[in-house]
Amino acid sequence: MNSGKKKIAILGSTGSIGTQALEVIAANPDFFEVEVLTAQNNAALLIEQAKKFSPNAVVIVQEANYPMVKEALSPLNIKVFTGENSLSSVVQMDSIDLVLTALVGYSGLKPTIKAIEAGKNIALANKETLVVAGELVTRLAHDKGVNIYPVDSEHSAIFQCMVGEFHNPIEKIILTASGGPFRGKKKNELVQVTKAQALKHPNWSMGAKVTIDSATLMNKGLEVIEAKWLFGLKPDQVEVVVHPQSIIHSLVQFEDGSMKAQLGLPDMRLPIQFAISYPQRIKSTFPRFDFAKYPALTFEKPDTETFRNLALAFEALGRGGNMPCVLNAANEVAVQEFLQDRIGFLQMSDIVEQCLAKMNYIANPALEDYVNTDKEARIKAKELIN
Repeated sequence: MNSGKKKIAILGSTGSIGTQALEVIAANPDFFEVEVLTAQNNAALLIEQAKKFSPNAVVIVQEANYPMVKEALSPLNIKVFTGENSLSSVVQMDSIDLVLTALVGYSGLKPTIKAIEAGKNIALANKETLVVAGELVTRLAHDKGVNIYPVDSEHSAIFQCMVGEFHNPIEKIILTASGGPFRGKKKNELVQVTKAQALKHPNWSMGAKVTIDSATLMNKGLEVIEAKWLFGLKPDQVEVVVHPQSIIHSLVQFEDGSMKAQLGLPDMRLPIQFAISYPQRIKSTFPRFDFAKYPALTFEKPDTETFRNLALAFEALGRGGNMPCVLNAANEVAVQEFLQDRIGFLQMSDIVEQCLAKMNYIANPALEDYVNTDKEARIKAKELIN
């Protein structure tokens, strides 16, 4: 054991957050060590990463790719596992100090719960974990004495503004949104939107799912729900403002009326590094913000009539129970169908709205209820599409 270094498990190491996390780790070899890497199906990149970082273990979830990964890594004494259940097992390894959950969507829930049960601190880039089961997850983290460090740039900003202020009550938080590629457009202009147009985000480089969610403002809706659980807020204490330059990443307003904001260029490596190195701030070579290049920072209200997903997320949060789980499941199906050119851009909100209206409400769901709700909401969403 090299006791000086933080040993990190990265769930979803081949995705956008995972690859940027490995950049941060590679730049700080004195601080971090990779203990576990996992990927859904990108076997080639997982093999490349494992050869570079020499983790103790890797998981390739898609079982058809297991022989390829196993053979490639067998000379290196790296353990290779496969299947969904391996994600939940591998996070419990004694040697892990921190689990970075960078899986996309609902798939992050069970491994995150297992990691918390094993007493591992979490760097959370998988907002859906708290959207789907926020009450259950935060209660479990509290009971186990586990810290959840946010990786989303907006929640990282709130967290950074809160450092040194944890004893001071928050009046409200303001999450900033870029507005996505269609900011300012009305419904009639979005009818013919293509997948290629929706995948062109003006400021951030992200995976396909998150980029589409950003274009529909669902990403902001999911962040609103995540923020409620991360910071112990009431729904009316969370506000959203559109800030097209993506320089102010979010703000906190305290009970005396004063506000704190966190600023920086849109670069996910900074919140990733803050989450995995907390409470330290480690020197970086990331590009620096120059005020002269941004003479104007502007703000506007989100258009929730055109981009209904944000309003639907607030509605789901207000109703509580299993409704945010329904919202998330219906949205995951809708985004997948849009990415496969089966439905139009505006239909994604229709599907989410109809699922929220038709699914049975459960006020105090257990984990099994969340699992069943997710399954049933996906079936309902597919029925509505077909």
